[in-house]
Amino acid sequence: MSSDDNCESFWGARCGKTTRRVLIGAGSTRVKPRLPSTNHNVNQSKLVQILSETIKDGRVISLIHKFLRAGIMAGGMFEESRKGVPQGGPLSPLLGNIMLNECDRELERRGHRFVRYADDMMIFCKSRKAAQRTLEHMLPYIQKKLFLKVNQEKTQTAYIGKVKYLGYGFYVYRREGRLKVHPESIGKLKEKIRKVTGRSNGMGIEERKARLNQVTRGWVNYFKLADMKSLLIEMDKWTRSRIRMVTWKRWKRVRTRFENLKRAGLKEEMAWMWANTRKGYWRTAHSPILTKVLSNKRFKHVGYFSFMECYSAK
Repeated sequence: MSSDDNCESFWGARCGKTTRRVLIGAGSTRVKPRLPSTNHNVNQSKLVQILSETIKDGRVISLIHKFLRAGIMAGGMFEESRKGVPQGGPLSPLLGNIMLNECDRELERRGHRFVRYADDMMIFCKSRKAAQRTLEHMLPYIQKKLFLKVNQEKTQTAYIGKVKYLGYGFYVYRREGRLKVHPESIGKLKEKIRKVTGRSNGMGIEERKARLNQVTRGWVNYFKLADMKSLLIEMDKWTRSRIRMVTWKRWKRVRTRFENLKRAGLKEEMAWMWANTRKGYWRTAHSPILTKVLSNKRFKHVGYFSFMECYSAK
């Protein structure tokens, strides 16, 4: 079996099929069946049956069957694996995808437009009624034919503009589907930056800068397909304020703050006044004095990446 046996709408765990090339589709409403922990719910007999239709060498089928029934060690005790696919090897996701490929073929046979990345699937329909009807027809096939469980809580029918897929959101502009960053993904990014720019995380200046640059570059590279210029401008402002805040915290003593402000070019009287400020860290980070002393130009000079610059360089 090869990747050529997979449907074209499947984009997970295949050569050249990355999340960047996710397909949007033309429908305005989508169905999202969610299969929880597919590898744990695979029916081994059904999987062997599907493999036997393509692989004619009985020795290979026997070897795969032994792999499925190899069992696991849990708490020092051996447990049989009568259901699912053992985790930890390259064969596990492959066998799980072979099961879901049957679902892909059924959707193609019925003429549906869909996209699947690993066990995360979207089916595109033209109306909510059509989406609900598709869901009602596909659930029995997945559960009774493939013997897979469907997570009813995460399975939904919704307008394309209200859903999240692989971290992306969607919107329609001039009758054309466009990509954006989903609000939940923005929240997760901010939480990462908060951890990196926290004073109690034990990071030094260089380590914090390297980690922050890694987060910035990696996040922009993943979401580079989205329309997000205004978002990145705001993220740059917010991130710079976080760096100013943690820097101000690091200049803990009044004397240290005074010396650093004076070294940055402030007059002695102004430097002493701000070194003795009683304003909170976050408010001070937005002050005109600290914005001038720790300017964006200075951050760029010492090697901090900018979200907008990384996005523009794509």
